Amino acid sequence: MPDSPPDMTFDFSLSEDQDAAGAHVIGVAGEVDIFTAPELKRAIAAAIDAGARRLVVDLTETRFLDSTALGVLIGAVKRLRPLDGRLVIVNTEPSTAKTFEITGLDQIFTIVPAREQALASVADD
Repeated sequence: MPDSPPDMTFDFSLSEDQDAAGAHVIGVAGEVDIFTAPELKRAIAAAIDAGARRLVVDLTETRFLDSTALGVLIGAVKRLRPLDGRLVIVNTEPSTAKTFEITGLDQIFTIVPAREQALASVADD
């Protein structure tokens, strides 16, 4: 039997949770790019449509974000702002932190190094 073609599945997954105080947490693993960002966008939109106003996007297990992914996060902030909502990002990946810094988005987003810190930050509102 000839060799099988390489596995072309995307290295991407989402998990969702809600903490006791009602913050909606979306954990993102793998790479968020033009192919996978629409799934993240759908998850964020569904959470907001369901009434989430305090949203945590945990990028701890995310290795790569492209401009499409950044656009999804900016869109989430824009949707939450008129609803008196808040988005906090968890990130520990140096290359992702550099992307936020280079684009100036580290001045737009609240970015913290731990999920517990993010949950405390959205609970303060």
